[in-house]
Amino acid sequence: MTNFSVDDLVPHSGLMSLLDRIVDYGDDWLEAQVDISDNTLFLEEQGIPALVGLEYLAQTIAAFSGVEEQLKGGSPKLGFLLGTRKFECSTDYFQLGQTITLKVQREMKAENGLHVFQCVLSGEGLSATATINVFQPEDANTFIKEAKA
Repeated sequence: MTNFSVDDLVPHSGLMSLLDRIVDYGDDWLEAQVDISDNTLFLEEQGIPALVGLEYLAQTIAAFSGVEEQLKGGSPKLGFLLGTRKFECSTDYFQLGQTITLKVQREMKAENGLHVFQCVLSGEGLSATATINVFQPEDANTFIKEAKA
């Protein structure tokens, strides 16, 4: 396995880069982790709201895409979260001290840039699943300009 840094794979920066590390990857999947600490963005009194898990999964998908691009000699591309189906989580909050493992598996890739991922979020005493749809145009800047026109 080639070691990849989250910063090299995900086009988020600063506080909005939420993943702590890439654990492993394969042809159609990637596994990453997040450590919930006092410095974790979105921390509330009860912990991190479980819905933030969708963003963790979306950034894991971005990391998967970043690995694909780097293995082809390119750089990470911008993608768009279109929606999710069937997000089910066993808890309302992630707790301080937890390490959350995120695994995304690509189920479908269309030539127009649409991708569908089956996603699993797990950790001590928690589990969540979701189906996430994303769109990754070949050239995001042109797509954005055309969408504004």
